[in-house]
Amino acid sequence: MLCAKELYQQANQLPPLEKLRLAELLLADLDTPDPEIDVIWRDEAQKRWQAYQAGELKTVSYEAVMKKYK
Repeated sequence: MLCAKELYQQANQLPPLEKLRLAELLLADLDTPDPEIDVIWRDEAQKRWQAYQAGELKTVSYEAVMKKYK
């Protein structure tokens, strides 16, 4: 089995479009759903929504966010 460094050296010899395809395949493979993480994020989203509805969260307007990053 090849190590990551050896794979990189081989992949680095590919034409740019093939590198992109390889990167897309690797990223897609890493982006598989994890039910345990999904539950954690669902619970966190519910907590944040409830805090927002209760007025317990400080919010920032869209305009303020966009101004900050312009």
